[in-house]
Amino acid sequence: MELGTGLFTGQRRPDDDRSMGDIYDEVLTLGRAIDDAGLDSAWVSEHHFTEDGYLSGTMPALGALAAQTSEIEIGTCIALAPLYDGVRLAEDAATVDLLSDGRATLGLAIGSNPDEFAAFGVPHEERAERLEDQVNLLRAAWSDGPLDYDATFHDVTPKVSVTPKPDGDVPVMLGGAAKPAVRRAARTADAWCAPSKLSLSGIEKRVEDIHTVREQAGIDGEFTVYALVHGWVGGSREEAWETMKPGYFYLQRRYAEIFSGESVEELTAERKRELKEQAIFGTPEQVAAELDRYRAAAGDDVHIVFRTYHPGVGTDAMVECIDRLGSEVAPKLR
Repeated sequence: MELGTGLFTGQRRPDDDRSMGDIYDEVLTLGRAIDDAGLDSAWVSEHHFTEDGYLSGTMPALGALAAQTSEIEIGTCIALAPLYDGVRLAEDAATVDLLSDGRATLGLAIGSNPDEFAAFGVPHEERAERLEDQVNLLRAAWSDGPLDYDATFHDVTPKVSVTPKPDGDVPVMLGGAAKPAVRRAARTADAWCAPSKLSLSGIEKRVEDIHTVREQAGIDGEFTVYALVHGWVGGSREEAWETMKPGYFYLQRRYAEIFSGESVEELTAERKRELKEQAIFGTPEQVAAELDRYRAAAGDDVHIVFRTYHPGVGTDAMVECIDRLGSEVAPKLR
């Protein structure tokens, strides 16, 4: 089992008087802390046109993290594939991979917010087809020689040779919980990421489906299962929850707005109870015991992305949580 953290969203809460530059400095500080803690990965996420400045520049952020770290895997979890020019995405991801000495993973998904698609002039109903075309274009762009791929949604000649080329293929991870999304990942990607809302039994069913799809299609090679989990490591279960709660609930309220396209003033009491039940928090021993349950659902090689980046809870608190995650939780899982 591997263990990483993030997801860096770069959001500034209304009660946070720091500049966006300060927020980005915090991301780099936390990236160094993850590397120093001996964890396996750090991740950024993407959305656009939000009042709180939710991170939109995933590739520049990964480039900065590449320069600040030396060991950890760095990646997008996730980038909104339909909103990218395919050639530029291939170029940028390859550049990040070269800067990081082969440590980049490109996580992609179809997206959901109609407002983002409208602003980019991308038809919302084409998002699944655009994701699949994007993956094919990336593979072709990173291969030796000319592109040799007639992209459906990108106006680029197949004769062009896209540069730079990564030293090896950049792993592509696809997100999503629905059966078509999971099966798309099994057919076309190197990895699948289970969203935090999925139960352990839900993950287990989808992992079984992935194995079935790949076996029936005769697809060999490694395939990684990532699992997103919100949480916190503290001195006690109560302390851990009280520390993460303000940032966690703020993040989830903003997600509710992003996914619905409507204003959400406050999460309902029922939703807050659901979110608390989904999160994993407590002492290192309590967190490790809960995370270890993912082995049975997803296999020994599951890669947990333990989301400790909850906007506004404080840089020092997040660094301390990351240190505990690396020194006290990770050893119990390996």
